[in-house]
Amino acid sequence: MELDAFDHHSSIPGTTLFDGEMAMKGYALNKMCYSFNKKESREEYLRDPEAYFDKFGLNDEQKQACRDKNVLAMIKAGGNIYYLAKFAGIYKMSVQDVGAQQTGMTTEEFKEKLLRAGD
Repeated sequence: MELDAFDHHSSIPGTTLFDGEMAMKGYALNKMCYSFNKKESREEYLRDPEAYFDKFGLNDEQKQACRDKNVLAMIKAGGNIYYLAKFAGIYKMSVQDVGAQQTGMTTEEFKEKLLRAGD
């Protein structure tokens, strides 16, 4: 029995499929993160994140994920990782910081895991 693409991706534990439904769900969040391409927008956000959330119409789930700087929660709330990278950059979060969140490790544990994998 062969699985279609959706069933295959949905069967990967811990994986959120970014499809049309998730794109619609995360539209406001992704639009906000896209705005961070502009320095002025990043500065405006840092002055008053709550007002910036409201400016883009984020829902409560998206707002809380942003407050917590929880990339996995942002993905679950419809965030696209490419746009979320802009958000992570504001807080100087590295790829290793995001990888650590995804694996439930501290950043240092995740870095050590990467080093061990390279041996």
